[in-house]
Amino acid sequence: MKLLVSLIIIAFSFTSCFVPAKKYQELVEKEKLCSEELEAYKTKAMNFQGSSKDYQSKYEVASKQLEHLIADSTALSRNHKILRAKYDKEVEINEALEASYGKLRITGAADVAKLNADLEMRRIQLQKKEDALITLAQDLLLQKKQITKQQDELTALNSKIEQQEAASKVLKDKLNAALKNFKNEGLTVEERNGKIYVSLEAKLLFASGSTAVEAEGKKALIELAKVLQEEKELEIIVEGHTDTDKMAGTKHPVNNWELSVLRATSVISIMTSNSELDPSQLMAGGRSEFQPVDPNDKTKNRRIEIIISPNLDDLYQLISE
Repeated sequence: MKLLVSLIIIAFSFTSCFVPAKKYQELVEKEKLCSEELEAYKTKAMNFQGSSKDYQSKYEVASKQLEHLIADSTALSRNHKILRAKYDKEVEINEALEASYGKLRITGAADVAKLNADLEMRRIQLQKKEDALITLAQDLLLQKKQITKQQDELTALNSKIEQQEAASKVLKDKLNAALKNFKNEGLTVEERNGKIYVSLEAKLLFASGSTAVEAEGKKALIELAKVLQEEKELEIIVEGHTDTDKMAGTKHPVNNWELSVLRATSVISIMTSNSELDPSQLMAGGRSEFQPVDPNDKTKNRRIEIIISPNLDDLYQLISE
């Protein structure tokens, strides 16, 4: 009987600990996905550290100005205390003179006249010191208001910087997600100096010497435009770049300058005709051969760079104020 009970307990324990293979595989895949996302977030965080350096330097300048204001306010407060002590001393002397006047009033008109003169002089001096004390108190109040205003402006500036960094990170994540299928075909997404650079090698977009966008490149541009059409506050520059090889023919494009500009306009035409992207946000430009990324690799220099900049009008307004 005991043997039978033991067998039943063992069978029940084995059944309760059994995990379906499908469920286990799902857990393994979720854990792998989480690890990959964590690594990606770490890399993005490192990339965005550089974006805040420019804003941070402005923030530090403003902080130093605030420190000077606080130092000035401290000096005014110290002078206020010194003047108050002198004023109190003068009041004490004046009270002593008034007491003396009461005692000496009966001694004669000459002594009374002299004492009156001394009292008047003291009264004038006290009035001057009181006026100076009032002026100093007003200056101190003004300094405190300036400090408060400076602190508020620094807080607003810091908030704007943080909002801009967060918005840039979200946009970069969207672009990476939308363009991930083209990463091995000469497409990169980078953040530099607060701007996002989407670089597409010419081999993804154009045949040699051509300004017509190839089918695979058109897919990448449409995916990019669909992400950017939701961002109404962006400024987008499309730049064409070539290598140093001269154009062989006499028909358009006749040189690398013309080729780089025409390729940029071809890209803009694809993006605007296949999305709701606002054309007023776009600008086309050509750099010809004069901004190579690798002097030893012409294929990397033949590229289209799409430079995405946030609208910094509000931030510049805060800094100028």
